[in-house]
Amino acid sequence: MDNQRRIVVIGGGPAAHRFAEAMGERNLPGTTVTVLSEEQHTPYDRVALSKAFIDPLAELTLTDSVWHNDAVTLRTGARVVGLDTATQHVILATGENLPYDELVLATGSNAATLPIPGAQHSLVYRTLDDVWELNRLITQHAATGTPPRVVTIGGGLLGLEAAAGAIALGADAHVIDGGRWLMSHQLDQGAGQALGRLIDSCGITVHSGVYPAQVLTHPTQETPNAADTAKTTVTGVRMADDRDIPADIVITAIGVRPRDELARNANERAGTEVFALGQRGGVMIDASCATSVPHVWAIGEVACFDGRCVGLVAPANAMAEIVADRLSGGQAAFDGFDTATKLKLSGVDVASFGDAFATTPGALEVVYADPARGVYQKIVVSGDTTTLLGGVFVGDAEPYTALRPLLGRELPAEPGAYLTAAGGADLPDSDLPDDAILCSCNNVTAGTIRDAIGGCGTCEGQNPVQELAPLKACTKAGTQCGSCVPMLKKLLETELTNAGVEVSQAMCEHIDMSRAQLFEAVQLTGLVTWQEIMARFGTGAGCDICKPAIASILSTLTHTHPLDNGLGGFQDTNDRALANMQKDGTYSVVPRIPGGEITPDKLAVIASVAKKYDLYTKLTGGLRIDMFGARLDQLPEIWRELVDAGFESGQAYGKSLRNVKTCVGSSWCRYGMLDSVGMGIGIELRYRGLRAPHKFKMGVSGCARECAEARGKDVGVIATANGWNLYVAGNGGATPAYAQLLAKEVDDETLIRYIDRFLMYYIRTADRLQRTARWLEELDGGIDRVIDVVVNDCLGIGDDLEAAMAEHVDNYEDEWAATLKDPERLRRFSSFVNTPAPDPTLAYDEERGQRRPHAPVSLGATIPTGAPERSIGQEVTP
Repeated sequence: MDNQRRIVVIGGGPAAHRFAEAMGERNLPGTTVTVLSEEQHTPYDRVALSKAFIDPLAELTLTDSVWHNDAVTLRTGARVVGLDTATQHVILATGENLPYDELVLATGSNAATLPIPGAQHSLVYRTLDDVWELNRLITQHAATGTPPRVVTIGGGLLGLEAAAGAIALGADAHVIDGGRWLMSHQLDQGAGQALGRLIDSCGITVHSGVYPAQVLTHPTQETPNAADTAKTTVTGVRMADDRDIPADIVITAIGVRPRDELARNANERAGTEVFALGQRGGVMIDASCATSVPHVWAIGEVACFDGRCVGLVAPANAMAEIVADRLSGGQAAFDGFDTATKLKLSGVDVASFGDAFATTPGALEVVYADPARGVYQKIVVSGDTTTLLGGVFVGDAEPYTALRPLLGRELPAEPGAYLTAAGGADLPDSDLPDDAILCSCNNVTAGTIRDAIGGCGTCEGQNPVQELAPLKACTKAGTQCGSCVPMLKKLLETELTNAGVEVSQAMCEHIDMSRAQLFEAVQLTGLVTWQEIMARFGTGAGCDICKPAIASILSTLTHTHPLDNGLGGFQDTNDRALANMQKDGTYSVVPRIPGGEITPDKLAVIASVAKKYDLYTKLTGGLRIDMFGARLDQLPEIWRELVDAGFESGQAYGKSLRNVKTCVGSSWCRYGMLDSVGMGIGIELRYRGLRAPHKFKMGVSGCARECAEARGKDVGVIATANGWNLYVAGNGGATPAYAQLLAKEVDDETLIRYIDRFLMYYIRTADRLQRTARWLEELDGGIDRVIDVVVNDCLGIGDDLEAAMAEHVDNYEDEWAATLKDPERLRRFSSFVNTPAPDPTLAYDEERGQRRPHAPVSLGATIPTGAPERSIGQEVTP
């Protein structure tokens, strides 16, 4: 008897690939691995099928170096039809019997189908061949000049990907979802409503709450065989409520069913339950991933653990590694499913992880919600608010990458600090523990990544890894779904900085340069679209890091309206609606009031608008009047009245100038040395609408008493007996910083020239979402460097910076005034998919004489799940 051990794997998907890779890395003497793949394709990344749907030439093949190992063999087109567990053989469709010593079932799943008439005429979204066929049919139909009507049945991850792909190919896309909201298995109601808003903004029509009853068809010939699919044309979908939705193509994406037929057939052949099967399908496994049959293991979507089969990458990879470890003499065990999911379509950002529905006893939910705007952020924590249990993010999933590795751990900051959509603040800084899982797909810890950065023997000798690509290759982190890449990049930069190594300034893995470098490159080349910039300076399809940054750069350089030229979907959330989102699904209206100076007539207009639309009004700390509670569809109506009265947008929603605060200055105050009101008005009108890496504010005080608090502003001006003192880079917020003196006792003309130069220098050189205070802290030379560039013109670019600002001033146009002139822009401001009418159930409380949003969860508050709501006050009549 020889010492050879024959391992056979049935299935050629990602789980089989990971197992073969893990066994090849162990290089066990005398062990061979044979992978039998039913498909003709080399194993590919099923998570990226949407890429192949849009572009059939997209490369999805998983690392093929696995098959270069002499001990590992891949056989494509090898369909297994039976198992003989008694003699330990697998039976192929060709009649070949292949012996095994250890057998790994990695057969995956099939797309689930509906038991309704005509279902056989729908297509599925499961394999490479499936999406290639869908691409062919849609593009072929689109070539006739009429967009094909594509109806997708299923509102989960795959269904939404299919619909988005159809839109990208020029189709008219509809989604049918029987649930009350999309992705109901991963998202709660608030998140589902927000997602519905975003999906609608992508041009996808959603039909929810009703199930399909029949796929409608008609024969393509006068005397057809009705059972012949090739001679039958799809015409639509009939719903359970008797509505008909026209369709040329129907895609069924309602989930998957584990491919456990080999185990079931083996049970039938034996006349007894050889394989233990799950109640809802799948082959039962224990913590070692072993089945009830000796020497047979199961991994991936066919494996049923704790009564469940899950079709996600992370658990499939974990199972593959566990079986490889067990076959190598280890004791690794599977501890359950990581059900974290992330969906990224164009303009749609969704993530869910952990106990997203707060089912843990005593769990608390910290929520920020604006479903009408498409933004929802929820963090679930333990009863004492310290331990992270889960989270849901829609529209703005930036916190997901930082929070996901902290699941089950103590949060380093209070939960509300992670609701970035609430106030635009940066995420709290925190160091991940070494044992925290940073990449859940590949089970890579922060400690493993730190070790690789310190000296990766695989790809960088013993030198520190200094770039993202070799770090990903070495650790496998970020090589599958990619959601952990921002956190991976941050950890790399932190470790290199701590080690005294200069950190790469690449914006992201798609843009190999910093924001400042990209700004300069775009300016020099004169590129004017996102597509042109990516083709020239980027790779891939971009991400939520580079897309908004490029949109901001183009807005600065080309003075393009934020909703035009394809930039609408790339903008930050507030910019897409030209209004600031509020927690109850309404919006704020903030007209610009330069210097706080306003006539009685204009005050009357604001009062009239607020009364007409029943808006809550409040004077702000920036000398403006905020009006809260406007619905999305009301925004154009409200702004039309305000624009006609001479008001402009206050830019309260943008990464741009917010306002210039002033005191009354020499006009009225007996201490005032100069006209702070006049200067404040002039400054605000000059820099209004100026796009920047982050929002910025200004202040002008008429004397050293500093009533305008100018030294807490990004640009602060204080009057003296001999002129103006100019201060820069002051910030309020969670980490306040005093502005620093840039120039003393300058006249009006020089003051404006220095502000022009300072702002354009900041805009060109700051990182994305970097406030002026943080920018100055990280700038080599600090305030002395800024003085050299702005005041001394050491780089000889002073005239250029001034000219750039002059171009902005000359090309300024109020965004709301421009929006009201354009019917295409106005299409974005509709309330609901199925009706223009407002929600009649919307209710408010009345406090202090004005309405307040009726919401059981206040911003940043934590309440027990299921806590009673307070009583409704005043009903709002639509």
